[in-house]
Amino acid sequence: MMPDASHALPIRIYYEDTDFSGVVYHASYLRFLERGRTELLRDLGVHQAALHGDAAALAFAVRRMTIDWLKPARMDDMVTVETRIGAIKGASLMLLQRILRGEELLLTAEVLVVAVSGGKPARLPAGLKERLGQS
Repeated sequence: MMPDASHALPIRIYYEDTDFSGVVYHASYLRFLERGRTELLRDLGVHQAALHGDAAALAFAVRRMTIDWLKPARMDDMVTVETRIGAIKGASLMLLQRILRGEELLLTAEVLVVAVSGGKPARLPAGLKERLGQS
């Protein structure tokens, strides 16, 4: 975690992430953002495999994602996916994400995820909300 309570995940851009011109294919950014969200949770002590495996079988599903692609990343670039928690509600969590190349902002995203159990929305457990910074 960074001092401002955001998580930073460095990622190298590989050929497989790009289109024929060496520019990152737009859908590749979805994978980078997912990795950033997963690693933020992991650093907070929340392991998604454990959530899936316990009696309540809680999972997160993306409900809405707003992305602004500002500048392209290219093959061999080192980028950083920054992720921080925005709003926490009963069954949902807003995550704010950015992808940077050094100090250069390439992408911003707002991602609303909902907790689901048994295919239905489920309230975030108190222990999970506490780990996420809300009591």
